[in-house]
Amino acid sequence: MKGKQHLFIFLAVLIAAGLLICSNGFSKELPEFSIAWSEYPSWSTFGVADEVKLIDGKKGKTGPIEDKWGVDIVLKEADYDSCLVMYGANQCDAVCITNMDILNPSLSRASVAILPTSTSFGADACIVSGGISDVKQLRGKRVYGLAKTVSEYCFARNLELLGEKEKDYTFTNMDPAAAAVAMQQKKSGFDAIVVWNPFVLETLNKRKDARVLFDSTKIPGEIIDMVAVAQASLDKPGGEAFACAIADVFYAINGRMADPATRDDTLIALGEKFSNLNLQSMREVVKQTQFYADPEDGIRVLTSPETRDIMKRVVGFCVDHEIVPKSPVIGYGGRDEKKPAELRLDPSYIEKVKQ
Repeated sequence: MKGKQHLFIFLAVLIAAGLLICSNGFSKELPEFSIAWSEYPSWSTFGVADEVKLIDGKKGKTGPIEDKWGVDIVLKEADYDSCLVMYGANQCDAVCITNMDILNPSLSRASVAILPTSTSFGADACIVSGGISDVKQLRGKRVYGLAKTVSEYCFARNLELLGEKEKDYTFTNMDPAAAAVAMQQKKSGFDAIVVWNPFVLETLNKRKDARVLFDSTKIPGEIIDMVAVAQASLDKPGGEAFACAIADVFYAINGRMADPATRDDTLIALGEKFSNLNLQSMREVVKQTQFYADPEDGIRVLTSPETRDIMKRVVGFCVDHEIVPKSPVIGYGGRDEKKPAELRLDPSYIEKVKQ
C-alpha cells in the first residue's frame, strides 16, 4: 500500500510540475513560424505587439494571440534589404514586403500575399529645390533615388500621368538616406530626389526651400505594403493558423490606434520603431502611409479588380526595367492545384480572423 501511495505522490508531483511549466509558457509544443520585418509604419506594428505583450516574439515563448491560434511566432527584425534576403534564402516563413518586391522571390519560392498592411499616399515623393516648379525643368538634371524600387516606379508613373516620357529623364541610383542628406546640405547637383518616409519629412523639415513636385497621392493603391508567406510554410502543420495569427496581431494594434485612450501611446510606440519619430511626426506619417486598418479593407484590396490591374502594371514595369527576369504567374483567391500560381493573393486568412 505504501508503495502505491509513493507512486501516486510521485505522479501528482510530475503532473503539478507539468502544469507549472505550461503556465509559464515554456513547454507548449506549438508549431514555430518566423516573420522578418523592418522599420516601417505598418510593419512596426509587430514590434509594438511584442512590447505590449500581445505576442512574445522570442522562440519558445508565447503571448495571448499566439495561444489563441496555437502557434509560436518568432520575430526577426532587420533592415529591409536583409529581410528580403532572409525570405529569398528560406530563413523565415513570412516577410513584410511591397507588392513590387515580392515578385522576384516568388519566382523561386511560391508565395501568398495574406495581408495588405498599408499603401503609400504621399510617403514616396519627388522633392525638388525651390527654383524648380515644373517637371520639364528636370530634363537634363539627375534625379537621385534608389533604382529598381518603388521610388523609380513612383517617378516613372508620375511622369506618365503628366504626359512625359521616362526616357527624357535621368533617374540616378543612390541610397535614399544619402540622397536626402545631400539635398538637405544643398550639395551641388542635388536639385531633385525621390525618397520615402522618413526621408521625405526630414528633408522638408531641414530644407525650407525644398518642395514636393509630385508624390504617391497621384497613384493611390499602387504601392502596397503587405505580409507574404511562403506556400510551403502555409502547408506545414499550423501554417494556416500562423497566417491568421499574423492578421489578428495587425488588426489588434490597429484597434489600439482607433481607440482614443490608446491611440497616442500606440503612435509613439510605432514612432520609436520607425526612425524615432515623435507623436506629431507620426500623426503626419499615418496620413501619408494609409493603413488597411480592418479586415474589410484587407479583403477589398486582395479581391478588387483594381488590384488586378495594379499588379499587371507593376509586373509590366518590373519586366521592362529588368527588375524581374519574367512575369510570375499570379493567382487570386484559394489555391488551385490545376493552375498553380507563383504568387497568390488570398483573403481567406483575413476572413477567418474576421469571423
